[in-house]
Amino acid sequence: MLKEFKEFIAKGNVMDLAIGVIIGGAFSNIVTALTTSFIQPLLALIGGAEVKGTIPLGDSGQALDYGAFLTAVINFLIIAFVLFIMVKVINTANKKSKESLEAIAAKVTKNGHKTEDVEEVEPKTKLCRYCLSEISYKATRCPHCTSILEEEAKKVIENIENVEK
Repeated sequence: MLKEFKEFIAKGNVMDLAIGVIIGGAFSNIVTALTTSFIQPLLALIGGAEVKGTIPLGDSGQALDYGAFLTAVINFLIIAFVLFIMVKVINTANKKSKESLEAIAAKVTKNGHKTEDVEEVEPKTKLCRYCLSEISYKATRCPHCTSILEEEAKKVIENIENVEK
């Protein structure tokens, strides 16, 4: 069990989580300062309500601090909204970069050339599979050994039919 715990702690995800918690705590302090320094006075000014307030519980000296609760709720809403905006911006940026990469990939052929720059060039010659002489690509019979190239003849006929369509 101790070994599994060491493996868990050694993973990168735990370090990422720790860094996130530390940054989140610092961010929370910033939002709390914003709330107490700016938002609470503005709410008190606009509504005339006192955000910083308590409700006494009898003569015991204890009180419900509803001002602290409202401050915490406002802090939470601000943090949630800022995180929502950040995630939305990051997702939009990731989507745009993925689309641009897909667009670039669509323009590139297997051999690494842009499809706009590559012209479909039909080969002019080929080798006879019987005598290995160089002959015309469209030839169906070798002029050197007079072998009939049946497979090539079928390919030529198919190509001609495709062009006519």
